[in-house]
Amino acid sequence: MKWSLRCGSGLSGELLTERGHMWLGIDISTAMLTVAAERDIEGDVILADMGDGLPFRPGTFDGCISISAVQWLCYANKAVCSPPHRLLHFFSSLYACLKRGARAVFQLYPQNADQLELISSQAMKAGFSGGMVVDFPNSTKAKKFFLCLFSGGTASLPKALVDEDAQEGVQYTNSRLRYSSLKGKSVKKSRNWILEKKERQRLQGKDVRHNSKYTGRRRKFCF
Repeated sequence: MKWSLRCGSGLSGELLTERGHMWLGIDISTAMLTVAAERDIEGDVILADMGDGLPFRPGTFDGCISISAVQWLCYANKAVCSPPHRLLHFFSSLYACLKRGARAVFQLYPQNADQLELISSQAMKAGFSGGMVVDFPNSTKAKKFFLCLFSGGTASLPKALVDEDAQEGVQYTNSRLRYSSLKGKSVKKSRNWILEKKERQRLQGKDVRHNSKYTGRRRKFCF
């Protein structure tokens, strides 16, 4: 089971689904979660403020991803809110509900170096190891910050990308690997893919229609 923090409409969760993972998303926006429900995503979502902590049993999740979320905990929306306290509370609860050796990766947009230091230090106080990886550090447009955390065990940080030419190469390579990675997997929208999707939904306890000889069959086009 994977975490998708600040999951929004579920776009990042769909990538987890395509790779065969079950996932749970959390977001503070009711509107975004409504969009996620309308899109009929396979993951489950909950409405919550991650700064209040993650109320799950220890060792529930084996991974976590997050896009543009954790930096918002650096702001105090109320007079009683303390960014350092909320960050520590969040990271401590995340550390507790991750399995030992699990990884958590946060792509973030810090306002300044002080925010980076605050976020990193609170994560380490919570028990995580790891650090910051910066892709394309010399580029104003392509620069990306990733906080890569590990809950126990030993692991090395991924190597950062260093120039925009490399980024173009990665995008081109990924477009080719998209099809090579399908080896052993069902083609999207095929009958087998639909049957596998329905089985995952059954395992999640969802109400799923029974299979028939028409399942996955394309309808004839007509006016």
